[in-house]
Amino acid sequence: MPANRGSAHRMPPAVTLDEAAAVTRTGDVWLFRGRKPADRAIQVATNSPVNHVGMSVVLEDLPPLLWHAELGRSLPDLWSGTRHRGVQLHDLRAAVTVWAQRYGQRAWLRQLEPPAAPELEDAVLRTIARLDGLPFPSTAGLATSWLRGRVPPVRQLPSLARLPSVAALRGLSRPAAEAVLETAYCAEVLAATYQAMGLLDGRHRTNWYDAGRFWSGDELRLAHGHQLGGEIAVTGLPVTSGRARHPAGRTVRRAVPRPRRPAAG
Repeated sequence: MPANRGSAHRMPPAVTLDEAAAVTRTGDVWLFRGRKPADRAIQVATNSPVNHVGMSVVLEDLPPLLWHAELGRSLPDLWSGTRHRGVQLHDLRAAVTVWAQRYGQRAWLRQLEPPAAPELEDAVLRTIARLDGLPFPSTAGLATSWLRGRVPPVRQLPSLARLPSVAALRGLSRPAAEAVLETAYCAEVLAATYQAMGLLDGRHRTNWYDAGRFWSGDELRLAHGHQLGGEIAVTGLPVTSGRARHPAGRTVRRAVPRPRRPAAG
């Protein structure tokens, strides 16, 4: 059964993982940003300051969960009970720790305000039942979907700042390209869940979204009076240094990019 943790309240700008897990509610968004070359490739190719996104699912009698899609399978999917790539439901603390410790990612929490009503939480469970376990599309298929989602209708002028960098995508190594497309897929899963909850009106296809759309700099508009609060930094995570392994599967040396907000589109 869904659990409602009460009304939103003013949060400090930074919290520990345990503090974030104690207050998170179904529908809250988790954002991740890394410093490795693969992460920088994601940020450049998608014009986004973050490279992974997921959503909290809070159920009675269970620890908080993270609903997302990833190439890795280091944690068991708590919906299916198996380890697999693709769309997954993980223990939130364990997943955030893996993304910090193994993949070198910083994490932020954005709370959904007002909290999701029971009917919205029911929609989340139906979406999990429908999507959990879906594998990643082929690299070529996902790239095509990702690009199509950003091609505007003929009657609209394109926003050049938001068009994908096709040249950048083609110039990447296969692991880096897969990491870019992983980001596109995790955002599409979140968008599909938000559409099922009625928070997104369906004006855009789910493959229009990337992780940066859920960052505050993009000013994502939600339906029925809902909004996402500002980013709350999650501190005290054991972020890796030196060499780290990205879930796309290649060990890379870390770089240190400057954080960027998405260009207005």
